[in-house]
Amino acid sequence: MKLMTVIGARPQFVKAAVVSHALASAGIEEVLVHTGQHFDKNMSDVFFDELGMSQPAHNLGIGGGSHGENTGRMIEAIEKLLVSTRPDGVLVFGDTDSTLAAAMAAVKVHCPVAHVEAGLRSFNRRMPEEINRVLTDHASDLLFAPTDGAVANLIKEGVDQIKVKLVGDVMYDAALHYGQVALEKSSVLTRLGLDGRNYVLATVHRAENTDDASKLKVIVDALSSLGLPCVLPVHPRTRKKMSELNLCVGSNVILIDPVGYLDMVRLEKSADLILTDSGGVQKEAFFHRIPCVTLRGETEWTELVAAGWNVLCPPDSVDAVVSAVESSRKRLGSDIAPYGRGDASNLIAKEILALRFG
Repeated sequence: MKLMTVIGARPQFVKAAVVSHALASAGIEEVLVHTGQHFDKNMSDVFFDELGMSQPAHNLGIGGGSHGENTGRMIEAIEKLLVSTRPDGVLVFGDTDSTLAAAMAAVKVHCPVAHVEAGLRSFNRRMPEEINRVLTDHASDLLFAPTDGAVANLIKEGVDQIKVKLVGDVMYDAALHYGQVALEKSSVLTRLGLDGRNYVLATVHRAENTDDASKLKVIVDALSSLGLPCVLPVHPRTRKKMSELNLCVGSNVILIDPVGYLDMVRLEKSADLILTDSGGVQKEAFFHRIPCVTLRGETEWTELVAAGWNVLCPPDSVDAVVSAVESSRKRLGSDIAPYGRGDASNLIAKEILALRFG
């Protein structure tokens, strides 16, 4: 059996790494396609090296444009690959433009689609990611849901229940597999002078924050107002917007380039608190049992808010963000286990091998 896996953004590299290992163990031939959505070396190449992944068979080099430009160019390029390689199915992850493009290209040539992280909903249709995940789900033949809530969302939307498989979260697989590796191999705390020090880790990349001048200024000012060091790996989009708006951070904020996966895991595991607008980082905070403040008004991971691990705080004022951080530090949520047993990747490979595309 031959499967085409399409990825393009760094969270997808992590998910694909553990699933690719499971596919190989199951004897499934995988054709890995990188769309180029994340093209910076620190956001792409280093991940393949650290995670022990084979280099992609195809790198489309498509990135840097608008959502429409990228998605359209990706559909065209992926369609050509599908016609030339003729896989038995296409595997996609998450909610990026790469995800939607691969799903759309596949259904047009009648190639079955399997979607990992199906059923997640923020219920905010203004988010490009929400549109991507909804459309991908309804185009897919096999939907791998990470939680009971995701299954319920799909059934409520009329998706045929036979297509929906509750497998758990592949990010939890990755956290278990690579967490100890990061402790042993990453020296990022020493390099940043953070050994033994309390600090906050922050990530900001979503367009709703970076493209809104008032929100981005609130975030930068809030980080600068914290009473302890704040490490901010700066996404290229965020760096560009900060420069355009002439936003400067306080002396407590440590600006660094995007880091590899092992360094990021080490920073997450040792932080007092994580402040983010990333869906993936919210979950990683929970996997490492670190309190999280999310710089959004909604989240796909509602179970973490209900259990007290995550606090939603849209960046409307500096005081609100600082207060959320101060009240959340050292606070632990309730003991929950919503993301499976750490064997999602093997379950996905088993379902694909059975050719259960509906």
